Amino acid sequence: MDPADRYAAFVTAHSKAIIAVVLIATLLVASGAGSVDSELTIANFESDSTEAAKYDQLRSDFATEGENTTVVQVVVRDENALSKASLLEGLTLQRAIADDGNVNATLRNRQPMVGLSNVVATAAIREAEAGNGTPNGSDGGVNGSAPPSLEAQIAQLESMSESEVEATVERVLAPDSAAAGTVDPYSLLPTDYEPGATTDGRVLSVFQDTSGATGDDLPADVADAQLEIRELSAATLTSGESFVFGSAVVDAESTQATGESFAIISPIALLIIVLALGIAYRDVFDIGLGLAGIALVLAWMAGFMGWAGIGVTQILIAVPFLLIGLSIDYALHVVMRYREASDDDPDATPRTAMRRGLAGVVVAIGAATFTTAVGFLSNVVSPLASIREFGIVSAVGIVSAFLVFGLLLPALKLELDGGLERLGLSRRRPAFGRGGVASRVLSVGAEIADRAPYVVIAIALVLSAAGGAAATDIDTSIEQTDFLPRDSPAWMDSLPGSLQPSDYQLREQALYLNDRFAQSRDQSRAEVLIEGPVTDPDTLERVAAGRDRAANASSAQTLANGRLQATGPLETIESVAADNETVAAVVDDADTDGDGVPEENLTAVYDAVYAADPSAAAATINRADGEYRSLRLSVGLSGGANTATITEEMRAVATTIEGESALTVTATGQPIVEELVQQGLLETLVQGFAITFAVILAFLTATFWARYRTLSLGAVVIAPVLFAQAWLFGTMYLAGIPFTSETAIIAAIGIGIGVDYAIHVGERFLEEERARGDPIASLRRTVRGTGGALLASAVTTAAGFGVLVFALVPSLRRFGFVTSVAIAYAFLASIVVLPSLLAVWARYTDYDGTDDAATDDLADTTG
Repeated sequence: MDPADRYAAFVTAHSKAIIAVVLIATLLVASGAGSVDSELTIANFESDSTEAAKYDQLRSDFATEGENTTVVQVVVRDENALSKASLLEGLTLQRAIADDGNVNATLRNRQPMVGLSNVVATAAIREAEAGNGTPNGSDGGVNGSAPPSLEAQIAQLESMSESEVEATVERVLAPDSAAAGTVDPYSLLPTDYEPGATTDGRVLSVFQDTSGATGDDLPADVADAQLEIRELSAATLTSGESFVFGSAVVDAESTQATGESFAIISPIALLIIVLALGIAYRDVFDIGLGLAGIALVLAWMAGFMGWAGIGVTQILIAVPFLLIGLSIDYALHVVMRYREASDDDPDATPRTAMRRGLAGVVVAIGAATFTTAVGFLSNVVSPLASIREFGIVSAVGIVSAFLVFGLLLPALKLELDGGLERLGLSRRRPAFGRGGVASRVLSVGAEIADRAPYVVIAIALVLSAAGGAAATDIDTSIEQTDFLPRDSPAWMDSLPGSLQPSDYQLREQALYLNDRFAQSRDQSRAEVLIEGPVTDPDTLERVAAGRDRAANASSAQTLANGRLQATGPLETIESVAADNETVAAVVDDADTDGDGVPEENLTAVYDAVYAADPSAAAATINRADGEYRSLRLSVGLSGGANTATITEEMRAVATTIEGESALTVTATGQPIVEELVQQGLLETLVQGFAITFAVILAFLTATFWARYRTLSLGAVVIAPVLFAQAWLFGTMYLAGIPFTSETAIIAAIGIGIGVDYAIHVGERFLEEERARGDPIASLRRTVRGTGGALLASAVTTAAGFGVLVFALVPSLRRFGFVTSVAIAYAFLASIVVLPSLLAVWARYTDYDGTDDAATDDLADTTG
């Protein structure tokens, strides 16, 4: 008796004890589920690249303007956003924000709100003060450089006529005007604004203090305040359209859209799964056992996460889908092989039929479990913590699926069927795929393998080569707007009121902001760190050359006045010199060629800037222990630029600055670090795939040699998995779906399920060939038997999760589409291509099933 027979005999002989032991173990493991941090977080993709280290250094060495702050943007979309009424509404909204205690408590101390209304009102107050004394009999909070109060600004605009406001706006927005003070008014207007014209948009920035934040999450009071600002904006800005954009607003709407998506889709998916299982099983008790088993597997997964201290991230959301797919597949194979054994021997008792059926399938299930689990465990070599966690949780879940469906389910079914038969209920059901339409459909693979196997193989190879070639051109860059929820399709408007989703304009609003306004968020800025002898005479000339190179980059943001949105040592020196005659004189002396860029005695220039305005100097010129160590150039980025383009162009800027000098110049910043993380992730996954396939090939080769004395079949069985992956990448390329952390994990699911399908077909074929010695007859029996379980599994999981394409959140849509395609390709490769490969393999190796070493108890294992 071989190991599979001994295992099956043990399970069927000790079914009650196995049920008790596995259920107790499940309770113990699942008790850890309560410790899981169920609040969804963004996966932590940390990078150990040079650019990431330099970015951390830059944030440590320079006093950046946005440090410990987050910005909320209030966007006004009015026919004339520069009119008196519209500008007054902007100030009124600021007053409402300041008067709201909960919101006001979150604002930063210095200049918490910046809008064009403030610029215009402040300019009018200072012009009036210079010509006629303080307006309205009050100093308006103006003394020296102190800004006027909000009340003074409101009073000033209210006292002016429409024409006076228009004249002030014209002066403030005149090219090279100094009337705006320290705020560049063009940064508050659309980048396509033309001086002297009207505009239909402007932006108000509200800055909040996030010094109490832990990790990347906003403090709760800051998040709540952002949502309150949205309410205040809707109540105050009534003369035109407006919207509020901020991190908490994005999180709130994304969470709401995800919840509404699952509220609509989950019942549909569950109904599809139950209907598909109903067609396959045609038995309510078997359906119940399958669903209960899935619940137990998910309980093991959640319990392990709790005991291991692993929280829920968006990457780990993919794991339950993988486990549900494998669980459905395992359950169908166990039940259908049991039914086949009963059909083949009507006189066999349920215990005998289960022993024969389980012996015939447990090797395939065990092999699939081992290879898939090891494949996912290969992710532990990843430098990214979230990917390591994904691999570990997946592997544990896959092993638990074997324990539930390879150990507990057979025991439970035996006891359940025995009890029902004692009540007079017949438990004999035909195996799915052994008759009817399903049998004819499944037989196609075997018939083609008999008549034209080389044609099938040739077509598969051509499609795989095309898919592999397309994979090299798949985009790996990130577009943040691709993750924002979209408005619901029209058909959802006919749903019952409680299920109708909300209207989501978040993506359109983000695109409007990115396309029309310069952004100041970390995600919208590239940083260039310049280290070394920064006091050498030509250093600032090199910085100027780099700035010019950046101005010509497609990813850099240019304001409406034609200026590059950049902050660096040259901008700091120019700004400080404009307000300080001493600094201006030092700069003039150092500027030997009159181009505005100091070439000599840079130490004296830096010293003068630090003496005049240390806070401004510290933002772009790093001084430590009396020595100047580094400079910082920050470049604003166009909202539509992708991370790959940003990285390429900003590296060119760094190269321009460094040249042949002794400087070390690094292009960094959040977008560049993210791009390098994606590249590293892609490399890691490619390595992981290679390790996975190597382990699977070695394991299958050893298994097939031990059981059937063949060394070449492992490569044949795994080939369709490679084909299916190539087809998947080609489809992603044609569909314009990028290869990111999200879709890469889904591709890993395709490998897991594809390996499972292929092993089932390969193992079943060898068993049938051992019994019959006729490859085509063995293939016909394989595709009608094992193929029936695969068909039911593939249709159930692909259709059930395919409904996610109707979700409101694009990431869920992509998840549903790619998962469904991966499962469909895995099924087609195993049922259509693998039979032809097996037929050709049997022909060339002359394998007839008589040379294997495992021939004990042949009748029991073949049924």
